[in-house]
Amino acid sequence: MTEADRAAERVILEGLREALAGVTCVAEEEIAAGVVPVLEGDAILLIDPLDGTKGFINRNSDFTVNIALVRQGVPELGVVYAPAKGVLYSGRPGEATEVSIAPDFQPAARRKISVRRAAKRLTIVASRPHRTPETDEFIARFPGAEIVSVGSSLKFCLLASGAADLYPRFGRSMEWDTAAGDAVLRAAGGRTTLLEGGPLRYGKLGQQDEADFANSCS
Repeated sequence: MTEADRAAERVILEGLREALAGVTCVAEEEIAAGVVPVLEGDAILLIDPLDGTKGFINRNSDFTVNIALVRQGVPELGVVYAPAKGVLYSGRPGEATEVSIAPDFQPAARRKISVRRAAKRLTIVASRPHRTPETDEFIARFPGAEIVSVGSSLKFCLLASGAADLYPRFGRSMEWDTAAGDAVLRAAGGRTTLLEGGPLRYGKLGQQDEADFANSCS
């Protein structure tokens, strides 16, 4: 965690709580500080103010801001913003968009995006800090695949924009890490599944052998 994480989250929460006063915000740094909200209603906002902190510290441009609206466990709306790259991805039911952001933070260009049919030579996205033996075993099932190393939730966005085909993740992750990218990917015609085939669900509390808001590793 850095001061940038905390400062960004304060700004984001102030804006969201003013604009969407009736929706509970679940934010990474507040949870880390022991501020666990009471979930009321059928919708929550999942917020990661700085996804890819290690890359941010190392001046890697892959870090993102992730905000998702989850309704009844399903990521319905999502925004993934990569400020150092000047690009924002958004997803809502039936439409995913990539937006170029100008230096004055205004939208400069916009295009609809969608997943592609799997190429004969697959492109698989993975992250060096989160590579596990299980990840390597999975990748080995696809001889000749191109491996692209990308940080943060941009991996979801590469799938959503048709630039990659698969993103295997076997290590632990939290809901605020994945919800926004998951929403963009679903809006672009893709899907995120557990190993047994079911979809990721969000807003999970009281999990056996897992923390609140943690994604299953299986």
